[in-house]
Amino acid sequence: MHKYILMQIKLKNLFYIVFALALSGCGLFGDRVDETKNFTAAKLYADAKEELTSGSYERAVQLFERLESRYPFGPYAQQAQLEIAYAYFKQGDQAQALAAVERFIKLHPNHPNVDYMYYLRGLITFNDSLGFLNFIANQDITERDPKASRDSFDAFKQLAIQFPDSKYTPDAILRMKYLVNALAQYDLHVAKYYYRRQAFLAAANRAQAAIREYPDAPAIEEALYVLVKSYDALGLTELRDDANRVFLKNFPNSAFLGKNAGGKSAWWKLWTLW
Repeated sequence: MHKYILMQIKLKNLFYIVFALALSGCGLFGDRVDETKNFTAAKLYADAKEELTSGSYERAVQLFERLESRYPFGPYAQQAQLEIAYAYFKQGDQAQALAAVERFIKLHPNHPNVDYMYYLRGLITFNDSLGFLNFIANQDITERDPKASRDSFDAFKQLAIQFPDSKYTPDAILRMKYLVNALAQYDLHVAKYYYRRQAFLAAANRAQAAIREYPDAPAIEEALYVLVKSYDALGLTELRDDANRVFLKNFPNSAFLGKNAGGKSAWWKLWTLW
């Protein structure tokens, strides 16, 4: 009996301690009090949108996520998911932004604004691709990864195919043209890199890849020039002459022809820009 009474006293004391800590929680952890707990969906969205507009992207994401968890059904929750993707994009968190975009497209494939999410998916990786042709940097061009540009192109292409009438499609098409030129230029620089190191077969293969994949890009003129020079260096005269005919037919006034194009020696042996 005595032990039972002692145990009861200990349990009561423990209860009072826990209760006292709970009451003091407001004082010890006052900064954790959720001031938005009584907010309506409209109020939460308005505050989150205000934070987003002011550039407080982390806070905006917190509020949008809070809105989505409290009011998971309805237009505010869907809009919050869309805004979260944009907030992560503006914050520079590419992985989270892409994850949010994919989640939205999967959950709401028929949403009236889903075309914007396809466009945003392209923008997220497009920004990453802008620097991959920065030749001023000391990094070797062959070490750069054009994956972001390819991913961005594919995203914009999907938007243009699925939503040809979207207000975002004209801009997406312009960006696709830029990306095609950039990717062709990348392959060209890699081909020139190989040629300078006398890896002529690799140079020819890379120039061929650029010509095959990006036939309308401005870089194709020089890619054909590299192809002719590479075949000549390899002693593949038949392939060289075929490439030469294609070059002259498409670019009869090319600067790569040089002043000695009409001489006895082959023009590609007399003229170079690099």
